[in-house]
Amino acid sequence: MHNILVTGGNGQLGSEIKDLEKNYPKYSFYFTDIKELDITNQLSVKIFIEKNNIDIIINCAAYTAVDRAENELELSDKINHLAVRNFAKIAKEQGIKLIQVSTDYVFDGTNYQPYIETNEPNPQSVYGKTKLDGELAMQEINPEDSIIIRTSWVYSSYGNNFVKTMIRLGKERDELGVIFDQVGTPTYAKDLAKAILDIIPQLETKEVEVYHYSNEGVCSWYDFAKAIFELNYISVKVNAIETSEYPTIAKRPLYSVLSKSKIKKQFNVEVPYWKESLTNCLNIL
Repeated sequence: MHNILVTGGNGQLGSEIKDLEKNYPKYSFYFTDIKELDITNQLSVKIFIEKNNIDIIINCAAYTAVDRAENELELSDKINHLAVRNFAKIAKEQGIKLIQVSTDYVFDGTNYQPYIETNEPNPQSVYGKTKLDGELAMQEINPEDSIIIRTSWVYSSYGNNFVKTMIRLGKERDELGVIFDQVGTPTYAKDLAKAILDIIPQLETKEVEVYHYSNEGVCSWYDFAKAIFELNYISVKVNAIETSEYPTIAKRPLYSVLSKSKIKKQFNVEVPYWKESLTNCLNIL
């Protein structure tokens, strides 16, 4: 029996792991959020881990308010970087497996082909930089049997996300403008949750390895929105707009397609096509 700490337990990914709990009887899960465990408090984390004999940590907790992070560098750094450093130290000291969830925002989005794990990171936002700092801290400390999984465009039937926002706006308005020149791949959090739980028994690494996971295929936010409306039978006019027409505080990557070759080869992970996964999510919603 493995005792697994899942931080960010009420977020999109944490909630999807919670839904899959019954399918993994050999795992005993401890789901925490800020109320149960402040991951920025080193002592609290250490006490919690020792008290509950945790032997695997899945860190889904993150500061993900991309624009707000530009003005809240200290808090973003505490959650996305320093807390990860602390988890890595504890994992190293106590022989705990650590799975850290990271982001496509570590890249600058100027690629023209899918990003592989060895591509040079060059974050353009505070969010991306603090997430990369967390990755680097974990790699520096180097706990065994631990990995980093970068993902992109996460959505779920839980939490706030693009899918839910589009459904709401599509019902409220006759016309919408959606960005067409930012390209990537949506990730259904349930698919990522399953991949993580299936990977755990196979985790054997001497050095921290980085992997990429999103659904298969490529689309723009415009394509994604159109698919959401079509599959939901919502009649709304969608106008394709450029990033320059929708300015944001933090810079977004224009291209953030991730190559899944490494994770598929190493762990025999199944990666569904993004539109199939969107259909599955919408059926739940």
